[in-house]
Amino acid sequence: MTAPAHFFPIKILPTDIDFMGHVNNARYLGWVQDAVLSHWHKLAPADAVAERAWVALKHEITYRKPAFLDDEVIAQVVLESIHGARAFYQTIVKRGEDVLAEIKSSWCCIDTVTLRPARIGADVAAFFFPRTPAAEG
Repeated sequence: MTAPAHFFPIKILPTDIDFMGHVNNARYLGWVQDAVLSHWHKLAPADAVAERAWVALKHEITYRKPAFLDDEVIAQVVLESIHGARAFYQTIVKRGEDVLAEIKSSWCCIDTVTLRPARIGADVAAFFFPRTPAAEG
């Protein structure tokens, strides 16, 4: 089961532009991190947000088209699955209908006190994977 998409607007700054006149490839990593954390903060209950943090384990980026300073860009974030303390996301960075980049990433949830991996329980996962009447039938 895949969670509903989360849309995260991206503001391109002059400092994002490299010597070739487009957004530097490394900047996409920051965008993915911002978008995934925005998703967590939007849907997770307040106590989970206070007690848990996320660290990236892996990013696999496929660049399709360059982005430029005045582009209106949005990240479409989809939480594909949660397994224990790990979450697996797909993020698509778009300008209108144009796909600029596709990113597969995995993340580890950690306890903010111990800094050790922390399982995402079914109670918290339910905020991200809502049940629908069709899924219950």
